[in-house]
Formats: sequence, C-alpha cells, structure tokens
Amino acid sequence: AGPVAMEIVGLCCLLALIFLYFLWIRYIYRQKRSRGRGGRPEPGTSALLVIAHPDDECMFFAPALLRLGARRLPVRLLCLSTGNFYNQGEVRKKELVQSCAVLGIPSSSVTILDHRDLPDHPKVRWDPELIALLILDYITMHNINLVMTFDKNGVSGHANHAAVYYAVRKLWSVRKLPNGKNFWLVHLKMWHISKPLLITLGNLVILGYLPLML
Repeated sequence: AGPVAMEIVGLCCLLALIFLYFLWIRYIYRQKRSRGRGGRPEPGTSALLVIAHPDDECMFFAPALLRLGARRLPVRLLCLSTGNFYNQGEVRKKELVQSCAVLGIPSSSVTILDHRDLPDHPKVRWDPELIALLILDYITMHNINLVMTFDKNGVSGHANHAAVYYAVRKLWSVRKLPNGKNFWLVHLKMWHISKPLLITLGNLVILGYLPLML
C-alpha cells in the first residue's frame, strides 16, 4: 500500500500545481483584459505611423489604425514621398488625406514629404541615414513615444518600405531617440494573423500583429 499511497500523493500534488497554474494564468488574463478595456491610453501617449507612399496606410496598417482609434490614442502619420512613380503624386496626396480621415487621422496630423532624394521607385534604395534624421525631427517635434512602420522586408518586399524600417531601427540602436522616451518599434507581418508574435528587447517592443496585441 505504501507505493500506491505515494503515487496518489504525488498525483494530488501535480493536480494542485496544475490548478494553481490555471488560476495564475486566468488572473493575468483578466488583469490584461481589464487594462485593455480601460479605453484611454496613458496621458501623453502619442503614436506615429511612418510609411513610404500613399496607400501604404490602408494596404498594410488599416486594422492597427482602427484599433488605435478605438483606444482613443492620438495617431499621426508621416509619409516620406508623394507616390509619384506614375506621375500621380498630387492625386495620391489627396487620396491619402481622405483615407486617413476614414481611418481616424485628421488632416492636421498627416505630413507628406516630397524630398528629391526619396523618389517613389521600387529599385531605388533610400538612404536610411536621411530617413532617420527626418523621422527623429518629427518624433522630437510632436513628442512621439510609439512608432509603427514596416518590417525589415518592407511587408511587400518594396525597397522603399524596407529602408524605412532600417532607419527607425537605427535610431533605436544608436540611442538617438530623445531621453526618457518609452519608445516602441511596431512592425506588421501579414502572416501573423492568428498567432501574434511578441519580441521584447529592452525598451524595444516588436509586435508581429498589432490588432491582436492591443
């Protein structure tokens, strides 16, 4: 009877540990859920979406922008070109402003650059150093502490998209961001829809699929 009793005791201990683990997981889940239902971000929180061309905002980031809007988080958009590859830059600029209005970003929070060294072209490699300077100026000017952009492959493989990622990544890696910022680099991977990816590197948080994480 001795060995049998020991097995029963061991089994009971194992079941108790499993039950406690279940309670712990449920507690964490409810805590995160209650914080998520708070509706309002922390005071002073401001987000920035950095894109390469008009229409990037709706093609790749619409779910994220709508989710941030539902959380009442102020969002600004910085577009690094007019998208003039087919000589339709002026039309695309207007379309971008209209698209942002639908996604909850007012025209006053939309900035579109037309830099001669950042042409809309899939075969032109943009200079990450230049992009980094432009983004840093914008972050400093508008007190940004959450940044969204493409992943290292530019989501669609576009060279201009990838350059934006490397520029923002460089800002973080060389510690050129303003002191005291709780800075997040958020990039979207289209294939992480059902199972989000979360990587944490110090103060750098990379969310694979933003709509599921907020």
